[in-house]
Amino acid sequence: MTTRIGRRGFLGGALALAACPAPLLAAPLAKVKELGVLRVAVYKDNRPWSWNDNGVVRGLDVDLAKALADALGVKLDIAELMAGDDMAADLRNGVWKGGILGFRPADVMLHVPFDRQLQIANDQVTILAPYYRESFGAACAEGDCEVAVPQFKGRRMAAATGTIPDIYLMGGFGGALRSSITHFNTGYEAVAALHTGQAEVAVASRAEVEGALHDMADPRLKERHHPLEAMLSPGWDIAMAVKENSRTLGDALEGLVGQMSASGQMKALFGAHGIEWRAALAAG
Repeated sequence: MTTRIGRRGFLGGALALAACPAPLLAAPLAKVKELGVLRVAVYKDNRPWSWNDNGVVRGLDVDLAKALADALGVKLDIAELMAGDDMAADLRNGVWKGGILGFRPADVMLHVPFDRQLQIANDQVTILAPYYRESFGAACAEGDCEVAVPQFKGRRMAAATGTIPDIYLMGGFGGALRSSITHFNTGYEAVAALHTGQAEVAVASRAEVEGALHDMADPRLKERHHPLEAMLSPGWDIAMAVKENSRTLGDALEGLVGQMSASGQMKALFGAHGIEWRAALAAG
């Protein structure tokens, strides 16, 4: 998935909390338990994190949401969120206001970049509980996958349209790779193109690379282990968001993520999808 950067300012939150009577502050977590349901927003078409499989929403974030709901002792209500123009729109639609087409805000939204500037610019939400460190990688169907990236020239490349990998391949290395790139809707689809013979090299997020390779189960395909030279992003932490006045729920979720990380449950959850769990830098 494309991370839109501009995808904790605390002054607005502090003022809001000061204006509320104390019993109201506990309402978000108490309300979730009273209703017996945790509503979690996940992105549509974001495989391996979340996608619709013939009417059933599946994926890593869905499994994580189920684990969190189980730990809270409530049922899970998964809400599929269509990505907007930027993260500010996604946070508004997913958590604190709702969408213009009737999307009801969720109690918590998953797959949010843990980014200080994003938090400052969106003080209606609190971004917390980072649960994974994402970065970019590559996979190959044939040939040496560990060579310097410019040496992929002449091999058929794949990337998701408008993403950082797309920009990296199109504009990097003097444009040497530009003519050999085929575009796909998602990074997962770009990696899957190696299996179908549509491409020989794909660049995507590490989760997309590892998840797709796991699902394809094609022994011809291999993941690149060397870093991508001159990659535009060093990586980012993936976290959750709750509405600013839902700090009690946020604190509970943050505690659960810490427990899952320490117990090995998070590693097992990711491993079930063929993805190596990498602890978020901000969690350490």
